[in-house]
Amino acid sequence: MHQGARVAVVMPAFEEASHITRALSGMPALVDRIIVVDDASTDGTGARAAAVGDARVEVVRHRRNRGVGAAIATGYRAAFAQGPRQVDVAAVMAADAQMDPVDLPALLDPVVRGEAEYAKGNRLAWPDARRQMPLSRWIGNHALSWLTRRATGLSVHDSQCGYTALSRHAAARIDLDRLWPRYGYPNDLLGALHASGARVRDVRVRPVYAGEDSGVGLHHALFVVPAVIGRVAVRSALRSRDGAAGGYAALDEAYPEATGGPTRCASAS
Repeated sequence: MHQGARVAVVMPAFEEASHITRALSGMPALVDRIIVVDDASTDGTGARAAAVGDARVEVVRHRRNRGVGAAIATGYRAAFAQGPRQVDVAAVMAADAQMDPVDLPALLDPVVRGEAEYAKGNRLAWPDARRQMPLSRWIGNHALSWLTRRATGLSVHDSQCGYTALSRHAAARIDLDRLWPRYGYPNDLLGALHASGARVRDVRVRPVYAGEDSGVGLHHALFVVPAVIGRVAVRSALRSRDGAAGGYAALDEAYPEATGGPTRCASAS
């Protein structure tokens, strides 16, 4: 619990058996629930998570690989489901330990205090981020963040960072089933949050890179994610024209689900 609010961490995981024990072992005591969503891994990721021995860990398994966005949505549903274990805020942390638990309280603070409904990690604001991040990611994240700001109107400066915190009330106002299921999910979620009127806040977090494999290829950076951002922009335009109910139907046909392959974690760009 953090400042009187119940907290869950949602951890999407695909083929992360070699990293997930480290990611889970550093989880701070303020976290009430840890929901690991095993996205049809074949390397024993889910079993490794369950074997950590932390009573807070719950493992949910997809029967087929559905993508990092779909895994996060599954985790949100579990975290915010009505009942005695329902939480007030759900943070997302990657299973490859690319997110420092030390930054979690600062990420939760604006949501718990009611200053924002979605807190978005900003690695690019960290001192010396340019030296700590691979050059291609630093440049790519700046470019995609600019496009996301243009599409959503939100003042976000590291749109691809997966270290986030979402309030239960904001989650209730968006349709998790309609969100982009694979890479590009953060951009689509930002668009949905903006459309719902949610307040979004950037929070500085440290970039962590320790040789983890990235599932993001050039195809995702140049085509998939920009297409998702385009989807957000078009949906916003359709909503302005047709009202709040418009926007999705035409886009479901124009922008089918990405088929760029399985995804590793929400922080992979």
